[in-house]
Amino acid sequence: MLQSLYIQNYALINELEIDFKSGLNIITGETGAGKSILLGALSLILGQRADTTVLKDKSKKCFVEAKFVINKFEVKDFFKVNELDYEDITIIRREITDSGKSRAFINDTPVNISILKDLGTFLVDIHSQHETLLLGENQFQLDLIDSFVNQKELLNDYLKNYIEYKNLTSEYHQLVSNSEKAKSDLDYFNFQFNQLESANLKLGEQDELEEELEKLSHIEEIKLNLTNANQILSGENIDILSQLKQAKNSISTIAKFLGNKEDIATRMDSVYIELNDMALEIENLNSSFEHDPDRLEFIKTRLDSIYSLQQKHKCKSVDELLSIKDELQQKIDHISSLDFRIEDIQKQLNRLIELLNNKAGQISQNRKKSIPAVEKKIVEMLQQLGIPNAQFVVEQLPTDEFLPTGKEIIRFMFSANKNVKPEELSKIASGGEMSRLMLSLKSLMAESSTLPTIIFDEIDSGTSGEIADKMGAIIKRMAGKMQVIHITHLPQIASKGDYHFLVYKKDNHETTNTYIKLLSKEERIDEIAKMLSGELLTTAAVQNAKVLLGEA
Repeated sequence: MLQSLYIQNYALINELEIDFKSGLNIITGETGAGKSILLGALSLILGQRADTTVLKDKSKKCFVEAKFVINKFEVKDFFKVNELDYEDITIIRREITDSGKSRAFINDTPVNISILKDLGTFLVDIHSQHETLLLGENQFQLDLIDSFVNQKELLNDYLKNYIEYKNLTSEYHQLVSNSEKAKSDLDYFNFQFNQLESANLKLGEQDELEEELEKLSHIEEIKLNLTNANQILSGENIDILSQLKQAKNSISTIAKFLGNKEDIATRMDSVYIELNDMALEIENLNSSFEHDPDRLEFIKTRLDSIYSLQQKHKCKSVDELLSIKDELQQKIDHISSLDFRIEDIQKQLNRLIELLNNKAGQISQNRKKSIPAVEKKIVEMLQQLGIPNAQFVVEQLPTDEFLPTGKEIIRFMFSANKNVKPEELSKIASGGEMSRLMLSLKSLMAESSTLPTIIFDEIDSGTSGEIADKMGAIIKRMAGKMQVIHITHLPQIASKGDYHFLVYKKDNHETTNTYIKLLSKEERIDEIAKMLSGELLTTAAVQNAKVLLGEA
């Protein structure tokens, strides 16, 4: 439950602190005194966005801090999942700087606004006059019905399957779209791949062919020069080797007379042997080079084919062409695999559709079993609240598509008059009827809810007299199961509170400030009397206030 609320520098509030109690906490005050400001400050704690307009003094920070007693409620998992320190008395703090920046803390751990909102759903339900408009929305109606049906685990399981179904459906449509586009490209990819495949390209082939082309293109020049070199070394006209041999023999004959110069003969032997080897190698090399027009034409054709492919694919080497070929193969394989993936997802979707249909059917049946009891209790309370001919019907309308909560929408039908067919709330119910219907539903929710605190902001608006008294009785019963904080203008309801707080304003020479205080027994009698008769207290009003408070 909400144990305390501290507010500083917010709207008309300079600084105040309220200690709330268990049971029914009543808040009253004149119009404009600042009752709604308290809710605004509490809304910051629950994750509402804020800006500098909330600052009373624009040069200072705004602080709002709330303490919640949560040891009796199942929220430990929330703290564990969000890596927060759990405390039986949890403190939530919100700060708004003069620049408009906001910081939030749970037990002194910084958190973002979304976590505040999520935690708030476990702690407080704020019902304002504006929320009554939600009563006409189908999702709000369905959530109300589901709060009476014990199938949270089933709904969670269904939601997991639903999310999987939506994700797979999205993937399926994306794959089908991709497949249709890809198949239009498949022929082009296949043509390009087959062209590269039939080229039978090999790594290093281009360099080898270009080198061979260079040789074959200059074959005559090569052979001419090799022949010329061979003729010089061992030809008939010059024959260097024969002359060198004669010189070698001459030196060998006189070598013994040369003294330390005899190594000249050895060196001439070496030169002769080397030149003789070179002559043989040149002759063999000359023999290996032959005119081959067919080979030359083949190489030119082959290189033209390679150059053409390189120009087409905007690259400069066979290595790059082979990489492009591999990429094309991957694209072709991917397109070919799309059909298999689509078929696989279709099987998964068929399985999920069957599973979702079964679970949605079970969810609908569970709602159907609970709806008659809800309708009966709501009608009984509405009759108590001054609508004797009330008719309240909950319709289950099947949908063609799966929804996050099943395969149906819930629609509340209402009639306040005899022999008038129930119609949708938004078309037929008045503001006062909507308020009484909402209170009846909230009362039912309190029976099954584990929510610690509910706050009503003038839910009794538009009612008075006996009806207001009966509304107060219902709210009083709710306070027996949860903490209720009720802002009201009606003395019949204010008198039923376990605790009564008064919100009031005071002016000084500089500004106006809002304050709040817990009323004593005597102060409470006076406040109820003022609510009955106005500022001028009469003996009758005081006596009536005592009667309402059970003090007479």
